Amino acid sequence: MQNGNPLDGRSELDRLMEQYGSSLLRLCALYLKDADLAQDAVQETFLKAYRHLNDFRGESSEKTWLTTIAVNTSRDMLRTAWFRHRSRIDVDSLPERPADFEFPDSTVLTEVMRLPAKYREVVLLRYYGGLKLRETASALRLSPGKVRSRLNRANAILRDRLKEWYYDEQ
Repeated sequence: MQNGNPLDGRSELDRLMEQYGSSLLRLCALYLKDADLAQDAVQETFLKAYRHLNDFRGESSEKTWLTTIAVNTSRDMLRTAWFRHRSRIDVDSLPERPADFEFPDSTVLTEVMRLPAKYREVVLLRYYGGLKLRETASALRLSPGKVRSRLNRANAILRDRLKEWYYDEQ
């Protein structure tokens, strides 16, 4: 990815931040349910990426590589005692959603955020983050079959929880 020159690494990092910064920020905000912590997580993600630019072998896309780092950073933040004891923010105060991910209200996103973590993370990466099934599997270090299974279970849970909301909207 770079030839060892620190200046090349900085320009490469600038490019990665420009290209992926916004999507990683939205993903981390959803994951952490806190916009300020999400900014910290994204900053940490790019610091880790910068330190390991030479280690990136291109076995996955840059997006998958950075998403993996961001997910692991967010998971680490969620494990801290401080985070477990703090209050959470409302999903309506999260950063702007991508234009192709519109809801009439926050009901769907609220229900997604109520999913158990193992289902929530596959839904966020696959549908909200726009990763392909294999990229989601790679980012979470799961098999594609396991991701597919979790997505199916998450969809079933959401279908059940949202059936009245869905039918009320039509």
